[in-house]
Amino acid sequence: MHTVTVLQHLKKHGQLLDSEIAAATGIPLEQVRVSLMELSAQGEISKCSVTTFKDGKPIEGIQCRIAGYAPPA
Repeated sequence: MHTVTVLQHLKKHGQLLDSEIAAATGIPLEQVRVSLMELSAQGEISKCSVTTFKDGKPIEGIQCRIAGYAPPA
């Protein structure tokens, strides 16, 4: 669906949250999440679930990056 666009965006911008990818690409958040699941199943990306808090309310998200890439120290 949008896996190519999402993968290219991650390659260009590095580690991002699903909401950041959605905002930058204009792809709806749920479609970004489906693409991230597909890319993870293919071994293209590494992902983890994260919870952030805004005004005391939890916000669930997915943080991801290209598989096998470690940013420089």
